[in-house]
Amino acid sequence: MFKKILTSPWTALLTLALVASLRIADPTFVESVRLRYFDTLVTSKAPEAIGVSVVNIDEKALEKYGQFPFPRDIYGSIINDLYRRNAGLVVFNVLTPDRDRLGRDSEYVQALKKYPTILPNIGSTTQRNTPRVPGSVVIGPYAQQFIEYPGIIANVPVIENAAVGVGLVNTLPEVDGVVRRMPMVASSQGKLYPSLAMEVLRVAGGDTTFQVKINENGVEKMRIPKFGPIATDSLSRIWIDWSLVPEKYSLTDLPKDFEGDIVIVGVSAQGLANPVATSKGEMLPQDLQAAVLGTVIANRDRPAITRPDWADGAEIIALVVLGIVLLFLTRWVYVGLFGGVLFVGVLFPLSQFVYTNYSWLTDITALIGGLVLVLLHAYGVKFVSEFLQKQAIKKQFAGYASPTVVRLLQENPNLIKKGTKREVSICFSDLRGFTPLGESFGDDVGGLTRVMNGYMDAITQPILEANGMVIKYIGDASMHIHNAPIDDPDHAKTAVAVGLKMVKAVKEYSKLLEAAGRPGVKMGAGINSGLGYIGEMGSTQRHSYDVLGDAVSTTARIESKCKEYGCVLLVGEETVKRCGNDFFFLKIDDLAVKGKSVGVGIHTVLDDVTPAYHKARSTHEKMHALYREQKFSAAIVLCEELKPEFDNKMSAYYDMWIERCEFQKTQDLPADWSGIFVATTK
Repeated sequence: MFKKILTSPWTALLTLALVASLRIADPTFVESVRLRYFDTLVTSKAPEAIGVSVVNIDEKALEKYGQFPFPRDIYGSIINDLYRRNAGLVVFNVLTPDRDRLGRDSEYVQALKKYPTILPNIGSTTQRNTPRVPGSVVIGPYAQQFIEYPGIIANVPVIENAAVGVGLVNTLPEVDGVVRRMPMVASSQGKLYPSLAMEVLRVAGGDTTFQVKINENGVEKMRIPKFGPIATDSLSRIWIDWSLVPEKYSLTDLPKDFEGDIVIVGVSAQGLANPVATSKGEMLPQDLQAAVLGTVIANRDRPAITRPDWADGAEIIALVVLGIVLLFLTRWVYVGLFGGVLFVGVLFPLSQFVYTNYSWLTDITALIGGLVLVLLHAYGVKFVSEFLQKQAIKKQFAGYASPTVVRLLQENPNLIKKGTKREVSICFSDLRGFTPLGESFGDDVGGLTRVMNGYMDAITQPILEANGMVIKYIGDASMHIHNAPIDDPDHAKTAVAVGLKMVKAVKEYSKLLEAAGRPGVKMGAGINSGLGYIGEMGSTQRHSYDVLGDAVSTTARIESKCKEYGCVLLVGEETVKRCGNDFFFLKIDDLAVKGKSVGVGIHTVLDDVTPAYHKARSTHEKMHALYREQKFSAAIVLCEELKPEFDNKMSAYYDMWIERCEFQKTQDLPADWSGIFVATTK
């Protein structure tokens, strides 16, 4: 009874309870994973321009103005120049807590009084200078509701009071040190201070105050009268929308017209700037402030990014409920697996849908992780309970079939005996250059055998790594398949990827042969996808695991054309369709292979793709279009142009195609000619 309990899938309830408890406790590493997932959601949007520009005091500015900090009169002239270029409002993000060493404060103050400029302050552990306190209206209990700083480092009083506004630039990193949210207000010594973005909005709106409503949980609402409400969390923080990016300029290369943009000036020169860690990587403070400002402005017209108050509870309940449902489904092996894949497959797009449409941040990492652990536990005990049975089958059939087939037979013995019909991707490969290689060994058959075994090892390793099945070796040729007996939903993509790896493996092996003084070798391979009949085939005395079908014979015909077309890899139309845009394919021909009346599109696939390949592919496709239109002379011209393209990988093909075009010019082709070439040999 004890053994039966231990091997029951329902013991996975213990795993579910453990995961749920861990999620409720929410330790730092769980929160960090959740925040990283939120990063993927928030950074998934395409970049969007905002009415904010950033002007950087960069290396070129230092070359122009000299040592930083610049004399304060230069600050004044910069502000003057920005307004002369039609800046709507200037944020000069350079703190001046000390008087100018050259005594130029008065020129700076004059510029600040003449041109509305917002300056930064910094919340700190100590107080320095007297910060200006903007007007604020607080509704509700004030104490313990804001981020608190013991002191404020402010600008020297004459500068502080000359500015039209002053705001805090402090960041508030999460537990992993990354900035994702920014507080809109903070307190110090019993007074409220707005963030730089908040102050910009207050000044831009022409308001004298900002308003904060507080309840027992913290900040409930924030508002600038002429701007409107600002959605924050209980600590007055907003989630930063990183898709909102400013226009960036060097101080030495400014536009003629800022067109009324808010302009933020900051330091970007190396050694002077202090980048901030954000969801988008390191970011300069002025760029961060621009993103915060853009977020608040954009939130007027669309939902603000929020983490709903109910999210934690809903996620924990979903974990428990779905975990129990999944455990029930594991009573049926494949139903349970399908249910797990379905749950996991639905959760991510659902989370993305909720974020895209409502800007809600919901976490699926603990949910998916918990469900996966529950599945692993449930199927783990199933494995233990079936282990002895499988061991018995293994002993019986270990000398009867390959290890891969034995594993499949352990799961379902009838699958081998009765066979199966399924979609597969087939690859035939053949050694190129065997004759000179064999001649180089003379009578040393043992040496040639070792070399051939090395070649087969080279091409087989990528197959095995991708869970492919080697069906047979035929002399210096091989045949393997994907999606049988090991399931591979992306078998077409896997087959092409393995084909490319086989080509690279042969190249490396050829280098070893050449280094040993032997002729180099190459490989040709054909890949195709289609229906196959798979199972144990042969006589009653001798049989093996094999695959038959029209797709198999077509693949063999395709592979046989590699040398004719001057290509290393040829891929059938069906495989290309299944791969989509995951590889760089080039159409080679529409070919009716020997024994076929219907044409099959064949392609080649290239790797190490450069941008020039894509441009050349357009010319290649145009050449084929001319060929089908029977404009053979024009197609020949493009072939000549294409020879050096694709790093000369296709030059032999274009030579062949030129001969083909010359031949077709001599033929009396019908007006509705399809362009299909009928092969007369295998």
